[in-house]
Amino acid sequence: MPLTASPHRSSEAGVSATSRHATATLAAAVLGFFVITLDATIVNVALPSIRDALGGGITGLEWVVDAYTLMFAALLLSAGALSDRIGARKAFAGGLSLFIVASVACGLAPSLPLLIAARVVQGIGAAVTMPTSMALVRQAFPDPARRARAVGVWAMGGAVAAAAGPVLGGVLSLASWRMIFWINLPVGILTLVLLARTPHSPTRPAPFDWIGQVTAILAMGGLTFGAIEAGAAGFTAPHVLASLGIAVVALVAFVTAQAKVAHPMVPLTLFRSPTVVVATGIGFAFMVGFYGLPFLFSLYFQQQHGLSALGAGLAFLPMMLLGASLTPFSARIAERTGPRVPVIAGLILIAAGSIALATVPATVPVWVTALLLIPIGLSGPLVMPPTTALLLEHVSADRTGTASGVFNTSRQIGGALAVAVFGALLSASAGFEHGLRISLLLAAAVALAAALAAPRMGAARRGDA
Repeated sequence: MPLTASPHRSSEAGVSATSRHATATLAAAVLGFFVITLDATIVNVALPSIRDALGGGITGLEWVVDAYTLMFAALLLSAGALSDRIGARKAFAGGLSLFIVASVACGLAPSLPLLIAARVVQGIGAAVTMPTSMALVRQAFPDPARRARAVGVWAMGGAVAAAAGPVLGGVLSLASWRMIFWINLPVGILTLVLLARTPHSPTRPAPFDWIGQVTAILAMGGLTFGAIEAGAAGFTAPHVLASLGIAVVALVAFVTAQAKVAHPMVPLTLFRSPTVVVATGIGFAFMVGFYGLPFLFSLYFQQQHGLSALGAGLAFLPMMLLGASLTPFSARIAERTGPRVPVIAGLILIAAGSIALATVPATVPVWVTALLLIPIGLSGPLVMPPTTALLLEHVSADRTGTASGVFNTSRQIGGALAVAVFGALLSASAGFEHGLRISLLLAAAVALAAALAAPRMGAARRGDA
């Protein structure tokens, strides 16, 4: 008499396989998010070593950082749409593979122009990897409660990278600045191995919206380039005004095209959801504080207190480590209080920390400033995981990549504009200290505005976009 598996055992085997696939998918998404976030934070402290090895003035070194940011922001919308069309798994694999190859090229670069060119390619790979990592999490965890916990784990990848980046960059630079790029190779290969164990992603076949693609790249690229250059040249510089003008014209053309073409890259119906609109604004406001303030105090610690790059990185450790330690508990906090409560609390922490830093005397010791930065670090796990989980819950599965692209584009623009505006204020004739205080008060005002809007998230029905 042949033996047959019981339906109960077959069901258990299916659940077990699904659980393993979900775990592998989450691990791949976390590592992908980790490595592209690390690359945004690890480079700054290695700039003096790069200058010693490859030469170049301050403008060239700025572009070592900004070339990555520029391409990252300019291509996020296109990458999100690509993810929905060809599938998150395939897009993630392609983006991460490109990122790995570009990282190797960065480490081998014999000159500054070639290093900057390789950083451009890195930014393209990162732009594809970011929204697809969010889409993979959405795909692997259809249940909202499990997805919220998974998003908290996913966010841990970025939190750990942000905490480790400055110190790890300083340590690796002691051996060779090239190591800060080569470290991406083993992490990237491990991620691709995990990705091979994940199921194929659903697709939404549709013709590419080439008008939307081109105008989105011009709008995001023009705005980001103009913001970056404005920090050094001022907002009235001819090339800055031209860049911002191109961004405005391209944005108008983009919105017009999305309303008229048959298969828009970013359907305007997406913005009928209050959750999508508010989450996008919160992403912008969060990055103004969470990334703008470290930019301010990297300069403050080194220029005003004479710390080395490694010393400045160590001064950020309390902020980053405490924020990273809170990340695993963000999902539980949101489950007990509802997701809007931690989001509002985190935005208020950014505002309170910014105001406190703006009011203390410039003569306070470094350790006091490091302690006052802690509320900014704690805001990360309170704001981003619940906001991301709510966004994913309120869009349909076939639009996850597009919504993720919109969300992360707003984040990148917030960071780029914060650096540009804060940099211009620091270099203004009123002096560094005055510019620092005005920048901190601006960050506080933006965070408070987002906190006032946050209660509208989740107002519409699930899957409303």
